[in-house]
Amino acid sequence: MKVVYEYSHLGGAEILQVRYPDCERDIYATIAGVMAHRTKVSREKTMRGRALYSPRDMNQQFREAFAARGYQELRDTYTIAIPNSDVRIRGAFKQIDFVKGKVLVEVQFGKYAFMFYDMAKFQYFFNENKADIGVEIVPSHALKTDVHRGFLWRTVGVRH
Repeated sequence: MKVVYEYSHLGGAEILQVRYPDCERDIYATIAGVMAHRTKVSREKTMRGRALYSPRDMNQQFREAFAARGYQELRDTYTIAIPNSDVRIRGAFKQIDFVKGKVLVEVQFGKYAFMFYDMAKFQYFFNENKADIGVEIVPSHALKTDVHRGFLWRTVGVRH
């Protein structure tokens, strides 16, 4: 796959390039190594039986490639306390797919709304002093239409 679009939020791409060039190379190399395969069979009424790209397969490829480059999952667990109540909800957590140093990477093949949730997680981990920059990898329209098979769009967010 290739990066065909890049949105640099608050100069994030430039900061990634200057402060974390090794991570930038890792990210591009990982994306380049992921191959999209049509192994998922649609069960939707309007597309029943149609072969689609498999998000599970692509996510697995991302997991293996980032792990090989030393990236790990980041998970913060906490307890939610209800104000004016004895109720405590244990086991709540915020999670990032891949982390190396203070560079966070999320891969999102799900719903569009989750991309905004990922941005909020980047802000949370920045506030906790566990991140300097976040990179969001999402499919471009080209992946859906098969015009430029397998291209991805990378959004870069930084919180400074």
